[in-house]
Amino acid sequence: MKKILILALFVTAISGCSSIKNAEKSGTVTANGTIEKLGITTFQYGTHVLKADNKTYALKSETLNLDSYLDKKVTIKGKKVIGYPVDGGPELVEVTLVKF
Repeated sequence: MKKILILALFVTAISGCSSIKNAEKSGTVTANGTIEKLGITTFQYGTHVLKADNKTYALKSETLNLDSYLDKKVTIKGKKVIGYPVDGGPELVEVTLVKF
């Protein structure tokens, strides 16, 4: 009985560690910068980019019209999309909120 309890605790701990890793990889993003339309790039994902001071993010949104914020300084909030970046491109963010 003791062995089963120890094994159950071990499995639970391992499962918790992988959940934490997945949360970090698909965590939330808050960034400031200027939204630009995605032009010709070496990567082929997202519809827009956010040019932050020291980083570029590829953006997409199911709920917001990102064209409304073109060439404006904004703060975005969203969630990293699992599986990105690829091909040396930037992280892909599913944008849920844009503030001026």
